[in-house]
Amino acid sequence: MKWHDGLSGLSHDYDGYILDLWGVVHNGVEPYPGVLECLQRLREAGRRVVLLSNAPRRTATVEPGLRRMGISADLYDGIMTSGECTHRMLAARTDPWFAGLGRRMVHLGPDKDVDVYAGLDLDVVTDPAQADFVLNTGPDAELGEEDITPYLPLLEQCAAHSLPMICANPDQQVIRGSQRLICAGAMASWYENRGRSVRWIGKPYPEVYALALSLLDVPRDRVLALGDALATDMRGAATAGIDGCWVLGGIHQEMLGGSWAHNRNPDYDLAVAEATAAGLAPVACVPSLRW
Repeated sequence: MKWHDGLSGLSHDYDGYILDLWGVVHNGVEPYPGVLECLQRLREAGRRVVLLSNAPRRTATVEPGLRRMGISADLYDGIMTSGECTHRMLAARTDPWFAGLGRRMVHLGPDKDVDVYAGLDLDVVTDPAQADFVLNTGPDAELGEEDITPYLPLLEQCAAHSLPMICANPDQQVIRGSQRLICAGAMASWYENRGRSVRWIGKPYPEVYALALSLLDVPRDRVLALGDALATDMRGAATAGIDGCWVLGGIHQEMLGGSWAHNRNPDYDLAVAEATAAGLAPVACVPSLRW
């Protein structure tokens, strides 16, 4: 894993870039310093860019939020999300696991995520005893949930009825501003640890990468995936058979000794050790998404 101060040293090696959103492009509130310039430089160099997020919402819902942060559509070629992938798999039901689901669904998540299933042939119920499966899109980030305690009563009811769960965001946690919040993955892990069936949709699983690569339309050996999470972004790149670049200043920055507040880069040697311990070998690492 080679250290680079920014993407300029890698820009001639790849024609297409898959970029994580939360923790790489923005922190849920605003873009990180240097991101907009980096995206502009990639576009000026003729490189293709697809944004790939474990957001449990469809792409049409994510894009306006990016615009409000100043991340305009001319800075990338496409967006793919775990929510979009979930919607398509629920609609198609060509996957055997999805084909076996019934039509009555409990939604574990906020109202803002309803577009994941809107327009589909589903009956949304509130009582797990009346449901065939549960769709988990995670807590409401606006409420600032830091653990799964408020959701345990519903999770326990779903588990009692052995409902299969779709997890539309495999992330365990996310950084919003400077606060760490739980995601749908934390609930799904609790559920799976109790022996219940969970189908994880999003990074690091292959279905979402197939969709992202179709948008990118670049040979795999010319694609670089950037992300801040080892378990999802870097493992996902390895699973998809594409090169990975670990952005050290995101979700793992405290573990790696970095600090945005004090303008301190993460510890490279520690990053190598952590990646190796996880059985991963990103080709490169950068402190942040900058040129």
